Amino acid sequence: MAKLDSTALEEALAALPGWTAGDNAISRQFTCPSFPDAITFATRIAFDAEAADHHPDLLISYRKVTVTWSTHSEGGVTAKDVAAAKATDAAFRFS
Repeated sequence: MAKLDSTALEEALAALPGWTAGDNAISRQFTCPSFPDAITFATRIAFDAEAADHHPDLLISYRKVTVTWSTHSEGGVTAKDVAAAKATDAAFRFS
């Protein structure tokens, strides 16, 4: 799967509110109602990622979960990361 060029990445991010690009990855910070909710959200992402065999970097800081997607084998963001970001948004059920 090829790395997205800058135009394709901009178009993808336009359809992903809250997601930003940087360091050959896309990231978004989610705020959950409580620490247990943050852990539940991260766990939900982990099971989806394992099923897809594509794993994000997760940073949990109390109620905040930062999710970062990148396809390391391609050196940046691919369509696989965009799809994973959409799935992550769908998994976030606390808004």
